[in-house]
Amino acid sequence: MIVTRKRLICFALAALPLLYPHAATAQRSELAARPPMGWNSWNHFHDKVDDAAVRAQAEAMVSSGMRDAGYTYINIDDTWEGVRDAKGNIQTNSKFPDMEALADFVHSKGLKIGIYSSPGAKTCAKYEGSLGHELQDARTYAAWGIDYLKYDLCGFREEMRTGSTPEAAHKMMVDAYIKMRDALRSTGRPIVYSLCQYGNDAVWKWGTTVGGNLWRTTGDITDKYARMAEIGFGQAGLAPFAGPGHWNDPDMLEVGNGGMTMEEYRTHMSLWAIIAAPLLAGNDLSTMSPETVALLTNRDVIAVDQDAMGKQGDRVNAEGPIEVWVRPLADGSKAVGIFNRHPSAMTTQVDFQKLGFPHAAKAKDLWLGKDLGTISAPYIATLPGHGVLFLRIS
Repeated sequence: MIVTRKRLICFALAALPLLYPHAATAQRSELAARPPMGWNSWNHFHDKVDDAAVRAQAEAMVSSGMRDAGYTYINIDDTWEGVRDAKGNIQTNSKFPDMEALADFVHSKGLKIGIYSSPGAKTCAKYEGSLGHELQDARTYAAWGIDYLKYDLCGFREEMRTGSTPEAAHKMMVDAYIKMRDALRSTGRPIVYSLCQYGNDAVWKWGTTVGGNLWRTTGDITDKYARMAEIGFGQAGLAPFAGPGHWNDPDMLEVGNGGMTMEEYRTHMSLWAIIAAPLLAGNDLSTMSPETVALLTNRDVIAVDQDAMGKQGDRVNAEGPIEVWVRPLADGSKAVGIFNRHPSAMTTQVDFQKLGFPHAAKAKDLWLGKDLGTISAPYIATLPGHGVLFLRIS
């Protein structure tokens, strides 16, 4: 292993938690204080991701205005991994000739970089996992300058099958996540810890205890309205388990990949904002249409997702295909999403009194960027098929 200047700094930092444990705790508590925003390679690039693609995404995140809108992380998913050297240190494969240099490039753009691994011997795509090398890998990530780790249970399922009971298998899974948590913390580098285990065993109830800053609550998303809606609307009831530093994660965004209409993508973004979900774009940022850029960078919608209170919204009413979701915000206002899950247009009305506003309320349409004025009577709206009316009400 080549001992670079960054590696020497990393090894020095590894001793800090021992010398200053309270400082280390404070550092961890600041991680993911708001839902992480950024980009992930898997939805669009799958196993075709490489160094050049990642650099192009970082450049596009800046030039498109996404960085200035709050997007921070450039996350490399599976298939970057090479073999281990004679000492067991993980190496990159030929697609990523110098991960440390790539991290430096991403950081030079005012962004952060994420990486992927598994607690199993192999990853989902059958590349090298972290089983038995957790501390080595954590130190390598820190030395490279990694800021975010997605840790995918997929490859660990073989080990879990050896558990004598479901309870034993669960303990194996929890222990595996704790092992990497402790390894990451030992480096002294603040690395966001993303648990990808598909909502198994009600992870929202214990994800915080194993150090998770966010945890997947579902299986994988696809670029189809039916799958996005199944996942997004399926988050009802999970609000009590999210908050600053620990978030429910319904998987990445599909906006801009072409499988949904713009109305459906607006529903996607609105619902993810209401439920305080991480906003990790999954498209090719270097080829976005102006409409996709405008959708991903809508400041009013992002402000809801990133609200300082950090309280996840929830469903408050459903009438046939019309669902109303509400999220309380730090300034006393509320974000209200009225969703039409029917493929054809539907007319509905919203009674603001039932949403906690006993008198007249001021409303703003967040997608139109238009103040609707003061409204005292129930508000009547016609929603397009699979569409949304997204309001901020005060």
